[in-house]
Amino acid sequence: MWRVRFVTASILFFLSLIILRLFYWQVVVSEKLIVAAEQQHFLTTEIPALRGEFLASDGFPFVTNQPAYLVYAMLPDVDKISLPLDTLSSLLTVDEATLSARLSADLVWVPLKRKVEDEVKQQIETMDISGIGFERDDRRFYPEGSMAAHLFGFVGSDINGKDTGYFGLEGYYDGYIKGVPGKVRQEKDALGRPILVGEYRPEEAQDGSSLLLTLDRTVQFIVEKKLREGIEKYGAKAGSVIVMDPKNGAILAMANVPSYEPNRWEEYTKDLYKNPVVANSYEPGSTFKVLIMAAALNEKKVQPETRCDICTGPVQVSGYQIRTWNNKYFPDSTMTEVLQHSDNVGMVFVGQKLGEKKLYSYLKNFGIGEKTGIDLEEETTPTLRPWEEWKEIDLATTSFGQGVAVTPIQMIRAVSAIANGGKLMKPYLVKKIVSPGNEISIESKMIHQVVKPETAKILTEMMINAVDNGEARFAKPKGFRIAGKTGTAQIPLGGTYQDDKTIASFVGFAPADNPKFSMLVVLTEPSSSPWGSETAAPLFFSIAKELFQYYTIAPSN
Repeated sequence: MWRVRFVTASILFFLSLIILRLFYWQVVVSEKLIVAAEQQHFLTTEIPALRGEFLASDGFPFVTNQPAYLVYAMLPDVDKISLPLDTLSSLLTVDEATLSARLSADLVWVPLKRKVEDEVKQQIETMDISGIGFERDDRRFYPEGSMAAHLFGFVGSDINGKDTGYFGLEGYYDGYIKGVPGKVRQEKDALGRPILVGEYRPEEAQDGSSLLLTLDRTVQFIVEKKLREGIEKYGAKAGSVIVMDPKNGAILAMANVPSYEPNRWEEYTKDLYKNPVVANSYEPGSTFKVLIMAAALNEKKVQPETRCDICTGPVQVSGYQIRTWNNKYFPDSTMTEVLQHSDNVGMVFVGQKLGEKKLYSYLKNFGIGEKTGIDLEEETTPTLRPWEEWKEIDLATTSFGQGVAVTPIQMIRAVSAIANGGKLMKPYLVKKIVSPGNEISIESKMIHQVVKPETAKILTEMMINAVDNGEARFAKPKGFRIAGKTGTAQIPLGGTYQDDKTIASFVGFAPADNPKFSMLVVLTEPSSSPWGSETAAPLFFSIAKELFQYYTIAPSN
């Protein structure tokens, strides 16, 4: 009897194992097995989706696509004996050893070269090489050449060889503009060749969305042309210019020198890929004084006619001597004159009136130390130390823009708030995302009110006076009311400031009573003169003249 029970139990045991195994195959790993089976029976070809275009504010394409092809080989069909390897290598710009290795791989299908131009494709087709085929693989095309390269970024390949946007708008909006690839699935034989009468399953690609930008082509052209001329004229190592609509935060133009060509990005060093306007920080120098003065005016700690009672000479703060930039002093100066003369001692007076805690809170309100949220992939920000850690000397130096760092986009946004009645706006580049049958409009966004409208109006008049009577008045276009401020900052290196290396800048807006644009000019290490009043300011005014003509803005007097 025990033998019958043993045999029965053994049969039940083995049946259970079989059932469990079947359950494992049919339920647990069924999807994997289905995929494996389909890979054995089906040939899947991906149909690339077209990336969306970048359109200027007038609808003209800044970045679009042009036909290009992936060249591939079906190895079972390639006649390696008669293959003109040297000619094919030359046309594809792939060295013979690499090409030969790919053609000798133990595979059915191998890619030989991506993004091959139509002209090269036609030349290869005339050679009638068996086993060589083509798939559409469009590449980026730039009708305006390298214009606004840092804004756009570039398209490269990820680890899987798929097109991916890097930096700028290409990186930030990659999910919108890359689209969804399609697929063609066709039955194949044992050698991997399609069966003409077999099952055929096409899935259409969904092209990516296009971006309608705030960029004005004409303004961008003016800015880039003038910046290149300015870099050469003033012997600067690098430079950046930003033009913004202060009323809504829309970026009208943004340019950097040196730059790169996005269709040949591989040929440039990686340090050129990031946009300095959003990724690099610098000490703003005297341009920062307008923010500190705005805070003190808003808190009613000073008025334009308030007189400085420490402006008779250098001032001692925590054992440090603070002087004016030119060692000239103006006793009993008004606050208007302090800005006009760009008086460091006078700004220490303003900072002391304001105090560490209030000054710090206004810096935060102006967006210093925080990302602006602009739609560019590589934005970074320097940090602000907690105000509790500030010392008396920090209050003094920050009041005239030393010992504090900003990015150019932070600086232009903060000053634009003064032009906009005290309203701080979020800067942006894309105003509409356009898909087939659908549009997403992106509205301007106000962050908060930094200073009262009357404070902004008072400070605007003080900035107009600084332009009309300051060191850069010789370059100002006559008859226009321009609010602005120069800046010259020494470059810190190894804990000390370099006497012979400066960052020259000028920030302002015009026409002052109803601003059409705000603008920041930054020049790194100008060699003709270290001063912002003799380099960045004249460049600012040169661009402004062109913008007045473009916008048909007449002199007010």
